Amino acid sequence: MSRRSRTYDWDVTPIDPALLATLPGIDIIRRIARGELPPPSMAATLGMDLAEEEIGEGAVVFRGRPGDHVLNPLGTVHGGFAATLLDSAMGCAVHTLLPAAVGYGTVELKVNFLRPLLRDAGLVRVEGRVINAGRTLYLAEGRLIGEDDGRLYAHGTATCMVHAGR
Repeated sequence: MSRRSRTYDWDVTPIDPALLATLPGIDIIRRIARGELPPPSMAATLGMDLAEEEIGEGAVVFRGRPGDHVLNPLGTVHGGFAATLLDSAMGCAVHTLLPAAVGYGTVELKVNFLRPLLRDAGLVRVEGRVINAGRTLYLAEGRLIGEDDGRLYAHGTATCMVHAGR
């Protein structure tokens, strides 16, 4: 058995709730992408980030890099890695449409895995976009695509409930 270690760090400074209450969702997402607000610790844990140049109203792009740290017992990338990237992209796409002091939560997540994602797949691109914005429920879809090969590895949908207060 060979061993590896992985070290990473993250900012544990909480974002001031009073500041969050004044910012529309798209501003929060853009400030995180620019490094003006700390990203969630999950981003550091999985090694994912927002593509700052690809944040718009109802749409965001994340990037991630699979590797040995996210393998399942069969030696392929665990589906939870792809599902988390998709959930993040779709949720943040919803967040870009929300006014200040309005939050959201994923109430349903569906992922279709189309082919195995391997540890050496390289950078993956995860696109999230809102396809329906209702009064309390938003529906988003996501696509996980290999940057090098352009192949679609997974597709997902998420239903998010919006609510006053973060």
